[in-house]
Amino acid sequence: MGSETPKSRANMTSPVPYVIIHHSYEPDMCYNRSQCEEYVRGFQNFHMDTRGWDDIGYNFLVGGNGDVFEGRGWDVKGAHAGADWNGRSIGICFIGNFTDKLPPEEAITAGKMLIQLSIERNKLMTNYTLYGHRQVLPRTCPGNEFYKLITEWMNWKPGNYTTT
Repeated sequence: MGSETPKSRANMTSPVPYVIIHHSYEPDMCYNRSQCEEYVRGFQNFHMDTRGWDDIGYNFLVGGNGDVFEGRGWDVKGAHAGADWNGRSIGICFIGNFTDKLPPEEAITAGKMLIQLSIERNKLMTNYTLYGHRQVLPRTCPGNEFYKLITEWMNWKPGNYTTT
Protein backbone atom coordinates (compact mmCIF):
# COMPACT_ATOMS: atom_id res chain seq x y z
CA MET A 1 0.00 0.00 0.00
CA GLY A 2 3.03 2.30 0.21
CA SER A 3 2.75 3.33 3.83
CA GLU A 4 5.52 4.94 5.86
CA THR A 5 7.63 2.87 8.23
CA PRO A 6 6.67 3.54 11.87
CA LYS A 7 9.22 5.57 13.83
CA SER A 8 8.84 3.12 16.72
CA ARG A 9 6.41 0.55 18.09
CA ALA A 10 5.32 -0.08 21.67
CA ASN A 11 3.95 -3.55 22.23
CA MET A 12 0.89 -4.21 24.36
CA THR A 13 -0.13 -7.42 26.05
CA SER A 14 -2.97 -9.34 24.43
CA PRO A 15 -5.75 -10.04 24.86
CA VAL A 16 -6.93 -6.50 25.61
CA PRO A 17 -10.21 -5.70 27.37
CA TYR A 18 -11.52 -2.82 25.23
CA VAL A 19 -12.53 -1.83 21.71
CA ILE A 20 -12.80 1.90 20.97
CA ILE A 21 -14.85 2.89 17.90
CA HIS A 22 -13.93 6.03 15.91
CA HIS A 23 -14.89 7.81 12.71
CA SER A 24 -12.39 9.75 10.65
CA TYR A 25 -14.77 12.71 10.16
CA GLU A 26 -12.67 13.95 7.25
CA PRO A 27 -12.37 12.89 4.55
CA ASP A 28 -15.80 11.42 4.05
CA MET A 29 -16.36 7.80 3.04
CA CYS A 30 -14.29 5.88 0.56
CA TYR A 31 -15.94 3.27 -1.61
CA ASN A 32 -13.14 1.37 -3.34
CA ARG A 33 -9.77 -0.05 -2.37
CA SER A 34 -7.60 2.54 -4.12
CA GLN A 35 -9.52 5.49 -2.67
CA CYS A 36 -9.49 3.95 0.82
CA GLU A 37 -5.75 3.21 0.57
CA GLU A 38 -5.15 6.85 -0.37
CA TYR A 39 -7.16 8.01 2.67
CA VAL A 40 -5.31 5.63 5.02
CA ARG A 41 -1.94 6.91 3.74
CA GLY A 42 -3.24 10.44 4.32
CA PHE A 43 -4.19 9.64 7.92
CA GLN A 44 -0.77 8.12 8.54
CA ASN A 45 1.00 11.14 7.03
CA PHE A 46 -1.11 13.52 9.12
CA HIS A 47 -0.54 11.57 12.33
CA MET A 48 3.21 11.24 11.77
CA ASP A 49 4.10 14.50 10.04
CA THR A 50 1.65 16.95 11.63
CA ARG A 51 0.96 15.42 15.04
CA GLY A 52 4.46 13.95 15.44
CA TRP A 53 3.23 10.48 16.35
CA ASP A 54 5.23 7.30 15.70
CA ASP A 55 2.64 5.91 13.25
CA ILE A 56 -1.01 6.12 12.31
CA GLY A 57 -3.00 6.28 15.54
CA TYR A 58 -5.54 3.51 14.91
CA ASN A 59 -5.03 -0.22 15.13
CA PHE A 60 -7.39 -0.83 12.20
CA LEU A 61 -9.48 1.17 9.75
CA VAL A 62 -12.62 0.16 7.86
CA GLY A 63 -13.55 1.54 4.44
CA GLY A 64 -17.07 2.13 3.18
CA ASN A 65 -16.82 -0.91 0.93
CA GLY A 66 -15.99 -3.19 3.89
CA ASP A 67 -12.23 -3.43 3.31
CA VAL A 68 -10.26 -3.53 6.55
CA PHE A 69 -6.84 -1.87 6.71
CA GLU A 70 -4.19 -2.55 9.30
CA GLY A 71 -2.95 0.55 11.03
CA ARG A 72 -0.77 -0.38 13.97
CA GLY A 73 -2.36 -3.83 14.06
CA TRP A 74 -2.79 -6.14 17.00
CA ASP A 75 -0.33 -6.19 19.89
CA VAL A 76 0.85 -2.61 19.22
CA LYS A 77 -0.14 0.30 21.44
CA GLY A 78 -2.20 2.82 19.50
CA ALA A 79 -2.50 6.60 19.71
CA HIS A 80 -6.26 6.91 19.37
CA ALA A 81 -7.92 7.28 22.76
CA GLY A 82 -5.54 8.88 25.25
CA ALA A 83 -2.86 7.49 27.52
CA ASP A 84 -5.31 5.67 29.80
CA TRP A 85 -6.76 3.61 26.94
CA ASN A 86 -4.20 3.24 24.14
CA GLY A 87 -2.27 0.39 25.74
CA ARG A 88 -5.32 -1.70 26.56
CA SER A 89 -7.65 -1.29 23.60
CA ILE A 90 -8.04 -1.93 19.91
CA GLY A 91 -8.92 1.29 18.09
CA ILE A 92 -11.09 0.79 15.01
CA CYS A 93 -11.68 3.81 12.79
CA PHE A 94 -14.53 3.77 10.29
CA ILE A 95 -13.55 6.03 7.41
CA GLY A 96 -16.10 8.81 6.96
CA ASN A 97 -18.20 11.40 8.77
CA PHE A 98 -21.00 9.68 10.65
CA THR A 99 -22.48 12.65 12.43
CA ASP A 100 -25.69 12.59 10.39
CA LYS A 101 -25.53 9.20 8.66
CA LEU A 102 -24.39 5.63 9.24
CA PRO A 103 -21.50 3.79 7.64
CA PRO A 104 -22.55 1.48 4.81
CA GLU A 105 -23.72 -1.96 5.90
CA GLU A 106 -20.58 -3.51 4.35
CA ALA A 107 -18.42 -1.44 6.71
CA ILE A 108 -20.53 -2.25 9.76
CA THR A 109 -20.39 -5.97 8.98
CA ALA A 110 -16.62 -5.83 8.42
CA GLY A 111 -16.07 -4.00 11.71
CA LYS A 112 -18.09 -6.57 13.64
CA MET A 113 -16.20 -9.39 11.89
CA LEU A 114 -12.89 -7.75 12.84
CA ILE A 115 -13.98 -7.70 16.48
CA GLN A 116 -14.91 -11.39 16.29
CA LEU A 117 -11.61 -12.24 14.60
CA SER A 118 -9.79 -10.35 17.36
CA ILE A 119 -11.44 -12.64 19.91
CA GLU A 120 -10.71 -15.78 17.88
CA ARG A 121 -7.03 -14.82 17.60
CA ASN A 122 -6.85 -14.12 21.34
CA LYS A 123 -6.14 -10.42 20.76
CA LEU A 124 -9.35 -9.29 22.48
CA MET A 125 -10.89 -10.71 25.65
CA THR A 126 -14.14 -12.61 25.13
CA ASN A 127 -15.81 -10.40 27.74
CA TYR A 128 -14.47 -7.17 26.16
CA THR A 129 -16.17 -3.81 26.57
CA LEU A 130 -16.94 -1.63 23.56
CA TYR A 131 -16.93 2.17 23.82
CA GLY A 132 -17.34 5.04 21.43
CA HIS A 133 -14.39 7.44 21.40
CA ARG A 134 -16.59 10.10 23.05
CA GLN A 135 -16.87 7.90 26.14
CA VAL A 136 -13.14 8.00 26.86
CA LEU A 137 -12.16 11.48 25.61
CA PRO A 138 -14.26 14.66 25.31
CA ARG A 139 -14.99 14.35 21.59
CA THR A 140 -18.02 13.96 19.30
CA CYS A 141 -16.47 10.86 17.72
CA PRO A 142 -17.72 8.45 16.29
CA GLY A 143 -20.46 10.85 15.17
CA ASN A 144 -23.97 11.09 16.60
CA GLU A 145 -25.72 8.66 14.25
CA PHE A 146 -23.00 6.02 14.42
CA TYR A 147 -22.74 6.36 18.19
CA LYS A 148 -26.48 5.66 18.53
CA LEU A 149 -25.97 2.47 16.51
CA ILE A 150 -22.96 1.16 18.42
CA THR A 151 -24.91 1.49 21.70
CA GLU A 152 -26.89 -1.48 20.33
CA TRP A 153 -23.79 -3.59 19.57
CA MET A 154 -22.81 -6.54 21.66
CA ASN A 155 -20.60 -5.63 24.64
CA TRP A 156 -21.23 -1.86 24.46
CA LYS A 157 -21.41 -0.45 27.97
CA PRO A 158 -22.76 2.92 29.07
CA GLY A 159 -20.46 5.25 30.92
CA ASN A 160 -18.37 8.36 30.46
CA TYR A 161 -14.72 8.16 31.40
CA THR A 162 -13.57 11.45 29.91
CA THR A 163 -11.45 13.94 31.78
CA THR A 164 -11.61 17.65 31.08
